[in-house]
Amino acid sequence: MSSPAPKLTTTHWLIIVIASIGFLFDTYELLMTPLTAPPAIAELLGVDMTHPAVTEWTGKLLWITALCGGIFGLIGGKLTDVLGRKFVMAASIFVYSFSPFCAAYSTSLTMFIFFRSLTFIGVCVEFVAAITWLAEVFEDKHQKEKWLGITQAFASLGGLLVTAINVWILANMKDLPALGLPAASSWRYLLMTGILPAIPIALMLPFVPESKVWKEKKAAGLLKRASIGQLFAPELRRVTIVTAVLSACAYGLAFGALQITPLRIAPGLPELAETSKKMAPLRKQAAELAVAKQKAAAGSPEFNDAANKLAVVKSDMAPLDKEVKAVGNKVQFYQEMGGLVGRILLAVLIMVGLSRVALLKVFQVPALILLPLTYLSLFTAGGSSFMWAYALCGLVTVAQFSYFGEYLPKVFPMHLRGTGGSFATNVGGRMIGTSMAFVTTNLVAPMISGDPTKILPIHLAKAAGYVGLSIALLALVVGMFLPEPKSEE
Repeated sequence: MSSPAPKLTTTHWLIIVIASIGFLFDTYELLMTPLTAPPAIAELLGVDMTHPAVTEWTGKLLWITALCGGIFGLIGGKLTDVLGRKFVMAASIFVYSFSPFCAAYSTSLTMFIFFRSLTFIGVCVEFVAAITWLAEVFEDKHQKEKWLGITQAFASLGGLLVTAINVWILANMKDLPALGLPAASSWRYLLMTGILPAIPIALMLPFVPESKVWKEKKAAGLLKRASIGQLFAPELRRVTIVTAVLSACAYGLAFGALQITPLRIAPGLPELAETSKKMAPLRKQAAELAVAKQKAAAGSPEFNDAANKLAVVKSDMAPLDKEVKAVGNKVQFYQEMGGLVGRILLAVLIMVGLSRVALLKVFQVPALILLPLTYLSLFTAGGSSFMWAYALCGLVTVAQFSYFGEYLPKVFPMHLRGTGGSFATNVGGRMIGTSMAFVTTNLVAPMISGDPTKILPIHLAKAAGYVGLSIALLALVVGMFLPEPKSEE
């Protein structure tokens, strides 16, 4: 008969709260990108939201920031094994708290990309440091599994929170103070809220310890030196490669389909057909006036005339644009609710005792059906059928993120937990998987449209469907080679 789990102490609860806040704002900070990138890029380039450059740079931004996050996240994973779990986690949280605040004051696209890249670096490092820290805090196996699952579920609350705050900002824009911002833009105010996690984390960190088992081994000189090369030793090579590929697939589904949906695909839903019809001539007129304004000398009669007419057109577009954003926020909400249910379902299945290999298939098999069905068929129908299918896509995709957060600390030895988890999550997921956003928006969608300058939401939806189908099929095949953690065999 197994002994009862030890009672949680105040320190344990503080650690759980800090980890939950960290995971919540991981998602919060990342999901600012699909909400802020298109309007930010349009404003900083001085073009309309429908300009091809916006789609092009949105795809590039997702890939550039993820590439930076992946490279430095890999370094951060090694630092987690060398400097300590708590120290690296705390430093990374402060990086991703202050960088979006700075990004709100961007006056150029380069500045915006730089600070968004810093945010991704902070998130990439924090995720691996946090799950490694949690995995070593709880000595009881069932407590460890339970709280790794529960704390990661807060990541989906981060998605709901950023969506809710974005809706509130859009509704209260006129009453918000200037705060020295270059322009009163909703995306700038949303980015400023990224500083929120720094406050509670700074107050609680002094009262929680470093990983006891890591600290004791390091003090005794028993902690082996971590290196990336050790991940490819014969006994670890298989799990290193398979988890990196599967992590890339999970992130590929998210960035190649889900993340570009609210602002780039949702405007093409049938319920917005009338709005899009009204917007089309206004957008064309706005684009022509913007070109005329750029060609004219600043302060000239032609410049002022174009600027005045452009302001009138944008005023006419504002209520229509608000309708489009409202639908985008609704779509985002469905995805986040689906993701939250997915994380909770995963935690329940883990506690039930389902094997780790079988557990992954519970989410991989439905993904193979849901992704192409949602984007290639239900998108053209719109309405609740698309919304609920999209929510299920969020469920099966986001659950896989939590899966690896719970699985990775079990399959690498202590001195390689940060390095191994970081390689799978950051090299596989962040560097390779997130590049699917670029593939969908800049490679597949132009092939479908036949004209790179005329990419419509329907083209992006089809591209997302084909990319999602390919990735889901690859994940299912590669998942067959995933080893069961030794501790559970």
